[in-house]
Amino acid sequence: MSIYLRNVIRFILLVLIQVLLLNKIPLRWWSNPGGLPPYTPYIYPLFILLLPLSTPIPFLLIASFTMGITIDAFMDTGGIHAAACVLMAFLRTNVLTLLLPKRISEYQNMSPNTKSMGWTPFMTYAAILLALHHVVFYVIEIWSFHSIGYMLMKVFISLLTSLVFVALYSLFFSSSISTVYYDK
Repeated sequence: MSIYLRNVIRFILLVLIQVLLLNKIPLRWWSNPGGLPPYTPYIYPLFILLLPLSTPIPFLLIASFTMGITIDAFMDTGGIHAAACVLMAFLRTNVLTLLLPKRISEYQNMSPNTKSMGWTPFMTYAAILLALHHVVFYVIEIWSFHSIGYMLMKVFISLLTSLVFVALYSLFFSSSISTVYYDK
């Protein structure tokens, strides 16, 4: 299957999972009134995380904006997801440069995933970028440092749950995503 077709299918699949499933289920860690706030895990940033390393930066930013604005259209959030996605895409190359042992240009047609990077580097990469995404999203959404504890709690809980979903997605789909390895 073509890498372009694979990414279009991934885009559609992640939007459908996010919009039809995850957005409809407000999660709570426990149900008492003083408990943690309800939150939504976000799996759609996985589209940005899994784009090939050879993706040109302008296309990466456009694809990230498209993913974010699509989610914004379904959730009626006015561009918050788009802003978080574009920042995430902008910083993606820097995070990968820190985590990969070779220069990024040496990894032609490789997609960052558990099969090509290993579990620890991939989950570190995902955790850093998802944390950036969630912080930007919740700072813009809450737009107040008066309730910083509430915001940090939502970021942490949503990040933890999103990482679980990223790990599950990687378990189910990483065998068919990439066949290129790098030397450890």
